[in-house]
Amino acid sequence: MTSTLLRAGRVICPASGLDATADVLLADGRIAAISQRRGELTAAGAEVIDCDGLMVVPGLIDPHVHLREPGGEHKETIATGVAAAIAGGFTSVCCMPNTTPCLDSGPLVEFVRLRAREAGLARVFVAGAATVGRAGEQLAPMAAMKHAGAVAFTDDGDGIANAQVMVRVLQMTKAVGCPFMQHCQEPALTQGAAMNAGPLQAKLGLGAWPAIAEELMLERDVMLNRAVGARYHAQHLSCAGSAEIIRRARAAGQPVSGEASPHHLLLTDDACDDYNTMAKMNPPLRTAADVQALRQAVADGTIDVLATDHAPHSDAEKARDFAGAPFGIIGLEHALPLYREALVDSGAIAWPRLIALLTIQPARLLGLDAMGLGTLRVGAPGDVTVIDPEARWTVDPATGRSKSRNTPFAGRALRGRAVHVFVDGAAKSVPGSFRTS
Repeated sequence: MTSTLLRAGRVICPASGLDATADVLLADGRIAAISQRRGELTAAGAEVIDCDGLMVVPGLIDPHVHLREPGGEHKETIATGVAAAIAGGFTSVCCMPNTTPCLDSGPLVEFVRLRAREAGLARVFVAGAATVGRAGEQLAPMAAMKHAGAVAFTDDGDGIANAQVMVRVLQMTKAVGCPFMQHCQEPALTQGAAMNAGPLQAKLGLGAWPAIAEELMLERDVMLNRAVGARYHAQHLSCAGSAEIIRRARAAGQPVSGEASPHHLLLTDDACDDYNTMAKMNPPLRTAADVQALRQAVADGTIDVLATDHAPHSDAEKARDFAGAPFGIIGLEHALPLYREALVDSGAIAWPRLIALLTIQPARLLGLDAMGLGTLRVGAPGDVTVIDPEARWTVDPATGRSKSRNTPFAGRALRGRAVHVFVDGAAKSVPGSFRTS
């Protein structure tokens, strides 16, 4: 197996507190050595990569992606999805169960893992369905799915509306030692909804999606979980009220966490004007005040994970009228510079905190830290992302690795991208949906 010496980069490992100019040696699929003494590390036959001006960080981890296989291969496959992940600097992703058939059994979890191994790019972990068919009625065989490799459970795409079922889900996920990840959406308040409730929604004549629909389910779950104490994670938070609920729950000592996505940290519902289906997503884009509140929640630690909610759809599907078009946008290939724009350039946080939100924090959420992922610890798997923080490029979906092109960020000028990605110490191809400026 070849070895690689990453020379003189800014090495950032939030798990260990390292932030210094250093050399990193990858050998035998592992992080073999790290030295802050320039020239100390040598390895016969190693490929040497000059990382001066670059950042060397643990491989990025996305805990919330949709790979669509099985059943949605016209939108994405596991192979194209992990290619998009590598292009964005992500060495590990966790896929959601809302496929056809739904990932609600051990054999289907094993199917996804097999397909990922065949692709040979990023690692793929599975969030199994919490209920059979994601119908919110009967608990899925979570113990069997965990045995098959599932690392979390969710009915993502739908919230679990029945409170009695929700309690049983919390109890079971606690028993099997996995987090439950909730899609916070009260269905009774979102029937026929298409975008954020507000003046633009009224002008366009579209169904209204109020923020309370997210907040109500989240508040209910936090109350239910007081007596259970399961690890509860709120997905893709979109509004200020939800951030405040998470903040209060964490202050009370509850094992509650939340995530934010690039689009909710940057865009408002104004992007939906002219019936722009590329800006239609679930939960919907909200207001400028919500964007600011989410950034503040990241800054103060209330939101401790970032996730793209990568949701591919075909051109034909997004070409429908706004009410009939599917929710969701792709995100893996250009997430890193979007996070940088929303959080670092805005002054909310610095680079080390951003790297933590993309590495050790999602690793801890999913239990991947026990495998050594999310860190640059010597002896850990050689999953490493090298970032050029000053690379300027423009989003061009036509050149992307994803099978789909649905993004509202097409043509957006960005700064920063992954230039080298290693999984188990092996270099992976990086170019994706960008053209240099």
